[in-house]
Amino acid sequence: MEKEFIKLLNNHIGIIYKICNVYFYRNPLKEDYQQEIIIRLWKAFPGFRNESEFSTWMYRVALNTAIDIKRKFHTQPQYTELTRDEFHLTDNKEIQKSDRKEKMYSAINRLNDSEKAIILLYLEGFSYNEIAGIIGISESNAGVKINRIKKQLVKLITYDREK
Repeated sequence: MEKEFIKLLNNHIGIIYKICNVYFYRNPLKEDYQQEIIIRLWKAFPGFRNESEFSTWMYRVALNTAIDIKRKFHTQPQYTELTRDEFHLTDNKEIQKSDRKEKMYSAINRLNDSEKAIILLYLEGFSYNEIAGIIGISESNAGVKINRIKKQLVKLITYDREK
């Protein structure tokens, strides 16, 4: 069972990285939270019944774990994010290249937990039906939420540019 879990985990490890980048963006404890998700996956693995794809099951467990961890944030000290100006970084091609990615993660980070989960699954290419199954909503509700979230992200990114 352990070898099977490790093989499946290694094949889908990117899911954990993506979830942690969305929920724990620039958090110094992000690697610890990745480990916590892996531990919860391992503990839940005996309950995996192959009724869905492993990746779908993994998303469900990992997203729920990330949301649980975020709920505990309120009792932990908060950190302050530094801007590029505070670092006195010069604009070079590499910084400009990653700037769009940073803006997207920053905007996604301002969404609520359920919106983060939905947009993450959408960006991963899951269908509305699959997203609905993972999140526990109807397919039409998933479509409506995705459209609203996309509009919200555009507003957040546009607002950041105007600052």
